[in-house]
Amino acid sequence: MSRIVVIGGTGYAGSHIAREAVSRGHEVTVVSRQAPDAPLDGAQYVQGSVLDLDALGDVFDGADAVVSALSPRGDMENEVIGALRGLIKRLAGTPSRLGVVGGAGGSLVAPGGPRLFDQGFPEEYKHEAQVGIDSLELLQQTDDLEWFFIHPAEVFGPWVEGERTGRYRDGGDVLVRDADGNSTISGADFAIAVVDEIEQPKHRNDRFAVGY
Repeated sequence: MSRIVVIGGTGYAGSHIAREAVSRGHEVTVVSRQAPDAPLDGAQYVQGSVLDLDALGDVFDGADAVVSALSPRGDMENEVIGALRGLIKRLAGTPSRLGVVGGAGGSLVAPGGPRLFDQGFPEEYKHEAQVGIDSLELLQQTDDLEWFFIHPAEVFGPWVEGERTGRYRDGGDVLVRDADGNSTISGADFAIAVVDEIEQPKHRNDRFAVGY
């Protein structure tokens, strides 16, 4: 059993990750600014902001993994990079591994590139994609901290919930598409990939993309 802290654990990706981790018997603490509408049985909840780490007390102490599932929307629109910088500083030099949920935009469309972001990416999603790209660059410049960064498929979110199939494919740094060219994954199967990586690390200080 691992001790896992999920930041943004009441959002779409974060809530799925917390649910998957609890179902496997891990000790899960969810950090969120708001109390959950429907608390997950088996998870502990800490209400607070990652922008004020001191106010969160000892929530990170002894964590095997800390997963940041922050979304650059609403009042966090311009705060995610600052929050991640603070997390990195807090966890550096500890045994805790930091996992960061990014977006599809920074993944490559073919081995060696280019990025999906550079291929006529929709204007309305460019800000979120850029935050993901900047987050990865910040991790890549980090010393004294083990991390992983995960890109979901191109089509991913509460508007395309999908089902838990128990399967996914790992594309390394390349966007995963199916035989018809579609790039999708459900929230539940994305969470499986995240918890698999925590339990059996294959991408130490590296990124990977998942999809069907």
